[in-house]
Amino acid sequence: MALSQNAFAATVFSDNFEDGATDGWSKSGGTWTVVTDGTKALQQSNTGTDNAREFAGSTSWTAYTVTARVKPLSFGSNGHVSLLARSTGATVYYRLSLRPGNSVQLQAVNGSSVTVLGSVTRTVATGTWYTLGIEANGSTIRGLVDGTVIASATSTAIANGRIGLQTSYSSGNFDDITVTTGGTTTPTTPAPSATTSPRPSPSPSAPASPSPTVSPAPTGWPTPSGSAPVDNGTIAVSGVFDGGMKRYCCIGDGGQGESQDPVFELAPGATIKNVILGAPAGDGIHCLGNCTIENVWWEDVGEDAATFLGGTNYYVIGGGARAASDKIFQHNGPGTLHISGFYAENFGKLYRACGNCSSSYQRHVVIDNVRVKSGDVIAGININWGDTARFTRITVIGDSSHSTVICDKFNGVPKGSEPTHVGSGADGVNCFYSASDITWQ
Repeated sequence: MALSQNAFAATVFSDNFEDGATDGWSKSGGTWTVVTDGTKALQQSNTGTDNAREFAGSTSWTAYTVTARVKPLSFGSNGHVSLLARSTGATVYYRLSLRPGNSVQLQAVNGSSVTVLGSVTRTVATGTWYTLGIEANGSTIRGLVDGTVIASATSTAIANGRIGLQTSYSSGNFDDITVTTGGTTTPTTPAPSATTSPRPSPSPSAPASPSPTVSPAPTGWPTPSGSAPVDNGTIAVSGVFDGGMKRYCCIGDGGQGESQDPVFELAPGATIKNVILGAPAGDGIHCLGNCTIENVWWEDVGEDAATFLGGTNYYVIGGGARAASDKIFQHNGPGTLHISGFYAENFGKLYRACGNCSSSYQRHVVIDNVRVKSGDVIAGININWGDTARFTRITVIGDSSHSTVICDKFNGVPKGSEPTHVGSGADGVNCFYSASDITWQ
């Protein structure tokens, strides 16, 4: 049975890595680089890791088909090279795996629990490209290899989620990743192109719940209650995680290199609080959906302090960050980020709405009761996509010349290009604040 595309199918995500970048992807484990294999491809080369993953898209995606060209380069014992669909967390997804011993399996994975939905014996050779596909439509999950259905099952285990690439004790190349919808339930991410209009996000004037504030915003740094080594990679958080003000360390190299692992990955609806992130902190915290980050402190920001990937409302309440040569908060997904009672010191930008990710959204930020020192820009937004930034009770410390930019404006561009700076300052359209909202100390 061959893979058939609905006549009304729409491409809502694609990446062929020809720009040499992995913008829009979230790395968890492994060594991922863009290489040349005929054309550009994404390669995972670390055969010693049991769980190397790259994720993209939105956790709100439901009915879609994801396809990718996949070339296994080596297999370890019980290893695999795989395509993922409907990922709601670091270890929850449907998986189509190329495996040693000429085996292909379609699986439902939930942590250490793996349910085989279907399998087939067919030639699986290293150094050979295969086109893998997963169709997820309601409770019907199908796996395809080179356009032929190899397994079809009914499963209600996972209703929605992102796409992903994965290896385990193996290496492989991945290319030409595409997500299409057949018109049943369209994923919320539009196709990245110069003419794609960003999807509107909920208005910042009507958040889903009130954003608590810390009053006044802090100006000092807490003393850790103890140390918590991060020895086993990214810590997955669901529900509420209370760190008891321990220092969690270390991941990454402390630099600005892209695709570093986060220390914490928050499932949709998760809360993390009372945590100190030591250096190096990799890519800090990733929020896969709506999340709350409360009284979290970054002693030395690495790539970014926190990245918001998919959801409608995110809350940063209290806490602080320092030594961010680029950004503190990176907003890649849709929705509104609420920042309150926060302290930032020695930074490039407190907030940046992504201006060249794979998927374009209308994004919003609401910043209240925040104190900043030795920073360049408080918020950067993309006005051509309808982004907004609202500021109240902002205190800028030690800037007698008023050189700190409150609101920087850009025109967002497709992935692979650089956003264009088009101005700064309040305008009542995208940047909202008055002179009384800013205190210069």
